[in-house]
Amino acid sequence: MAWAGSAAASTRAPACVLHSGGVSAATDTTRALLRACHPGPAFAVTVLTVLLAMSWDTSAGTALLVGAAALSGQLSVGWSNDLVDRHRDRVVGRQDKPLVTGAVRVSTVRRAVAVALVLTVVTSLALGPAPGFLHLGLVAAGWAYNLGVKRSVLSWLPYAVCFGCLPLVVSLAVRGEGVPAWMPVAGALLGTGAHLVNAVPDLEDDRVTGVNGLPHRLGARWSLDLATILLLAGSAVVVLVPAGPVGAAGFATLTLVVVLVLIGRVAPGRGAFHATIGVALVDVIALLARS
Repeated sequence: MAWAGSAAASTRAPACVLHSGGVSAATDTTRALLRACHPGPAFAVTVLTVLLAMSWDTSAGTALLVGAAALSGQLSVGWSNDLVDRHRDRVVGRQDKPLVTGAVRVSTVRRAVAVALVLTVVTSLALGPAPGFLHLGLVAAGWAYNLGVKRSVLSWLPYAVCFGCLPLVVSLAVRGEGVPAWMPVAGALLGTGAHLVNAVPDLEDDRVTGVNGLPHRLGARWSLDLATILLLAGSAVVVLVPAGPVGAAGFATLTLVVVLVLIGRVAPGRGAFHATIGVALVDVIALLARS
């Protein structure tokens, strides 16, 4: 009986080990899938979108719905980017890419993209026909960038369109009306600047694999110089153009933007892009404070 008990215990033990290993593998896959969606930009755009919705005194439910549409759209664009670029990333040995290291399967990312797209359509159209279809158009612009526009001199255009039109999507969803012209102008300036600084760390790898967008034609120095001008100009539009006195808060906003831009110029790796997201966040908070 003692032997039988030991045998039973020994046959159950591997099952426990397998169960634990399965949970661990699932957790690792989830983490890899999150890394493959470009979580930083996806989270930042979602937060900025929700904050913008809040600046127009919308309900919590509508703000969350706007955020869900933004997040699902960003997830679809981020995952599709890594799917499309996986062969290029292997060529240059991108060990930060889960699809390159094998941390997540191609089939898993494809399923995630499909789910994200379905959620994008559902949440976007739930905002109403005008904001819904406009948002789907912006998501399509992000996909167009992934599928080939980034290899052309027009690589900046999807960023300009998406950042420029996002305030209009939010306004149509929460207020049922358009926005003043300065908002799309500011968004387009900030979006183009974000594109330039985001591309700089990968310029050499991109050239090896045939990507020749605007930043590659300008080079790292000119890209950063132009991005600095665009980010400062976009922030100046946000602070100086709307009616009403600028006040101390406006000057503090511009000062903080200058500091972030300067930090971005000297920060290594993706530091410049993170600083750019910080600039956008400061601008939206400034808009929130003046609304």
